[in-house]
Amino acid sequence: MEALRIREPAVAGTFYPGDPEELMRIVARCLEEGRRRLRDGVAPKAMIVPHAGYVYSGPIAGTAYASLERLRGAIERVVLLGPSHRVAFRGLALSSADRWRTPLGDVPLDRAGAAALAKLPQVRFFEAAHADEHSLEVQVPFLQTVLGDFTLLPIVAGDATPAEVAAVIEAAWGGPETLIAVSSDLSHYYDYATARTLDHATSGAIEALRPDGVDDEGACGRVPVRGLLVAARHHGLAAHTLDLRSSGDTAGPRDRVVGYGAYVFH
Repeated sequence: MEALRIREPAVAGTFYPGDPEELMRIVARCLEEGRRRLRDGVAPKAMIVPHAGYVYSGPIAGTAYASLERLRGAIERVVLLGPSHRVAFRGLALSSADRWRTPLGDVPLDRAGAAALAKLPQVRFFEAAHADEHSLEVQVPFLQTVLGDFTLLPIVAGDATPAEVAAVIEAAWGGPETLIAVSSDLSHYYDYATARTLDHATSGAIEALRPDGVDDEGACGRVPVRGLLVAARHHGLAAHTLDLRSSGDTAGPRDRVVGYGAYVFH
């Protein structure tokens, strides 16, 4: 029998702690803060969540993930897209692993779903894009905590058009058992006031489902975000901002901040 191909955690100890108990405590605190910020009971089909170190973006991500807690047992599959930070390539990259490992345990990958997506011309298996990519990995402990058992279909987006990304999302859309999650931070390294202005503009574009309003300054994950907005418009989804803050609100100085937003589509 062929041995399981397991992707070991690449960012534990950098973006989140490698100790399971400490990681569970941090995720629990982020979710508790998120519950306090939730104002309605929407059950999302899709979401956008930030991906910095947990001390910076974890509380904002927790707001989005708290909205999933009622769907434990209903969501069986997560299609997770994020931008490539370290490897430049054309198209979208699938992982060739069978399982992804975090300090909280292993998550099986949707191998059949990946094989189906690989038939699209803009998609290929490209493990180098996943090897050290934190934008996807930091989401997995949150998903493990709120969903329990699920399969993961991770996709790193390189250089791709909104239509190309939307076609991938459409092909993986599934039914109510499938969640679409896009990982993206917002503006980078502006002063606090400037970042707030830019991030509010980007949030407005997301809520209006306008891909052209998410530009290079607005979101590092603009490639998958734009594709999600195209797909959301096609499916008649509404977008809602759950949380919009920056590192200046959580754990950093205010002269050079990174913006974070949590959005749900339903």
